Amino acid sequence: MDAFYHWTMGPYFGYIYKVLNLSLVMSGRIGEKECIFCKIARKEIPAEIILETGNFIAVPDVHPKVKGHTLILPKKHFTSLIDMPSSLGSELLDVIKKVFELKAKEGAEGFNLIVNNLPAAGQIVMHCHVHLLPRKAKDGKDLGL
Repeated sequence: MDAFYHWTMGPYFGYIYKVLNLSLVMSGRIGEKECIFCKIARKEIPAEIILETGNFIAVPDVHPKVKGHTLILPKKHFTSLIDMPSSLGSELLDVIKKVFELKAKEGAEGFNLIVNNLPAAGQIVMHCHVHLLPRKAKDGKDLGL
């Protein structure tokens, strides 16, 4: 099954993909070669690059929750934030700040960061990634937090 189908199918397929992907990751049968985010980082799958550093790439989410919804991905494969070395934390924070600066030039007044770590928390693609959701005052989006 090609992981790319996750982006084009509905929520039911997303659930099936999550279960299959996790079982393949945990069994060691899926790795960097098959991971959709690794393919994006290697530029094997075309994506608009918002920002790129030595260790991270920021691209638009293909199913944005708000205008400007951006995914920040480490170029190296880590299953979750727990697996990513702490030594990359400073660079990740710098990328988050730079992406927001770009979004602020487009009218964003604030942002939410969301990181779903592992399936129980809603992670579907088993490659660490951060969602940056640009926000405006009174944009009508309530995260319920």
